[in-house]
Amino acid sequence: MTERGPFDGPTAIDLDDVAVSLGGHDVLDGVSLTIDEGTFVGLIGPNGAGKTTLLRTLNGALSPARGSVTIAGEDVHALSSKATSRVVATVPQTTKVTFDFPVREVVKMGRTPHRGRFDGWSDADERAVESALNRTSVARLADRPITELSGGERQRALIARALAQETPVLLLDEPTASLDINHQVRTLELVTDLVGDGTTAIAAIHDLNLAAHYCDVLVLLSGGRVLSAGDPATVLTESNLRSAFDAEAIVSRHPVTGSVYVTALPDPTTEGSGRVHVIGGGGTAARTLHLLSAAGYGLSAGALNEGDTDTEVARRVGADLVTVPPYAPVDGAAQDAVRAQIEDADVCVVADVEVGEGNLSNLEAALSADRLVLVEERPFSERNYAGDDGAAVYDRLRERGTVVKPSAVLSVVGELACDSLGERSNRPTDGSSDDDESKTQSSV
Repeated sequence: MTERGPFDGPTAIDLDDVAVSLGGHDVLDGVSLTIDEGTFVGLIGPNGAGKTTLLRTLNGALSPARGSVTIAGEDVHALSSKATSRVVATVPQTTKVTFDFPVREVVKMGRTPHRGRFDGWSDADERAVESALNRTSVARLADRPITELSGGERQRALIARALAQETPVLLLDEPTASLDINHQVRTLELVTDLVGDGTTAIAAIHDLNLAAHYCDVLVLLSGGRVLSAGDPATVLTESNLRSAFDAEAIVSRHPVTGSVYVTALPDPTTEGSGRVHVIGGGGTAARTLHLLSAAGYGLSAGALNEGDTDTEVARRVGADLVTVPPYAPVDGAAQDAVRAQIEDADVCVVADVEVGEGNLSNLEAALSADRLVLVEERPFSERNYAGDDGAAVYDRLRERGTVVKPSAVLSVVGELACDSLGERSNRPTDGSSDDDESKTQSSV
């Protein structure tokens, strides 16, 4: 896909200077894009950016005030509705239906563009329907009323109807809206498979991280214009997100999938104060380091091997580092340095790191933390290479700390850091301890 630009291949869709006005308001203004065959394109942008309007213009439901839309070599707005439905199929955002037709009958409706008014049901029609039912895994539901299906099942049934149209282009408006994470993944995996077979798919997607993980390229709309178009790393930059959404975010790589990963930051007035020590390795702490640095925390990290991804990230964000040579275990001196860093920190964060004999001492040092956060994306059993000793230490950490998903790190660290700073502000400032003060009072 190009904005008159970067991808080479047969063209499926071409938009040239498209403008659409609704109610006297310019919703799209000067949109020019070239989309290659067999590409999964994600339309992203804030509410009101024009994503749904662009999809409706692509399927012929809206006519542009200016410009042209060509799909599979055809000017969409010069075609009849039936002819347009032979080149582009649409899966709507809402999966609610008011009729109780069996799923098979709903899918059969996808054959309407290919049949004349008096045509009978053909073998080609039957093959298309059966293929669509099987491809979307709803064949077992074929005889059930569509009104009895779950949201995820209805979504797949509507995708099956679109597949039965046998069009080269598939449009989806917020296909993961109102679905649980399991059905979100299943839906986007299905679309990815269809694209792998040559279908061109364009989906308006609200979740930036799902879009980055599944889409080949993204189109970022803002104010009815294309702000950026290209691969996810090119489009999802902090400056682009600031311009489009008027929000601060950090962009990193997901430590497990390697996909571009966006983390929204809180309002600047709630930026953190205090100090956090981060234990990671192998890139598992990269996003946490970026996030905490952007939120205003002072950072330390380690012990980490020189050359490790987290080591480089820690240096970039200005964290105080404890390091050991490449592939070397954490020795006694490094462990003492880590304990000192943890003692100076308000909170210690342990990333979803793999643990072996070489870095087990990092976890042992974390046991000394007064306030501890454990980030878990995988069960510890899947990343424990230190045997029973590793399991025993981690169980103790779990008993003492707060276990969170990555999305909750910032809020939990903020709460714990505030507690720590509150305690500090209540300590005596004359060098005496609370115990000394109580002894003095009791002796008066």
